[in-house]
Amino acid sequence: MTLSLTDLEAYKRAARSASLKARAELHEKHKLEAPLALAGTGLDFTGLKPPLVVSGFHPFKSEVDVLPLLAKLTSEGWVTALPIVKAERQPLVFRQWAPGEPTVAGVWGIPMPAEGALEVEPDVLLVPLLAFDRFGHRLGYGGGFYDRTLAHLRAKKMITAIGIGYAGQEMSLVPRGGMDQKLDYVLTEAGPQRCG
Repeated sequence: MTLSLTDLEAYKRAARSASLKARAELHEKHKLEAPLALAGTGLDFTGLKPPLVVSGFHPFKSEVDVLPLLAKLTSEGWVTALPIVKAERQPLVFRQWAPGEPTVAGVWGIPMPAEGALEVEPDVLLVPLLAFDRFGHRLGYGGGFYDRTLAHLRAKKMITAIGIGYAGQEMSLVPRGGMDQKLDYVLTEAGPQRCG
């Protein structure tokens, strides 16, 4: 079934609303053990090795906390970073950062590395999501930041995109458009899942 752009956006809005509510409920149930499960899993399942650059994210609202995972990766020799929103409709940029280092408030009050932190280009992106499917399609917040960023980086080099969420956020088929970028893996408290 082909949807018009208007219908697709309406469908995505409805899916986002339902997925936000579902994620909040999952977060209340799993917010303590999920971060430890992710850290326990690490990124060995990708076959990639440090000192590659991996970008995480500072958890916002009911997102899974990836800071314990980033701390583990830092201890293993990975270079860790956080994303920064520079402008609407632009790819994210990334600055080197490890848990425990200072942050400043960024867009929406989300902590980000300070202005003087080294700008880096990630090899691995940990991507927050509202929902995902087994094919690697992801439902985001609607700003398109990660889709633009993945398209920009993938035009230059190999990038591994790993969706981060709760296992219960999986849906049979995520509504998607032509600009939406696919994930390579999804990592939840239940473990890693290769997409496709």
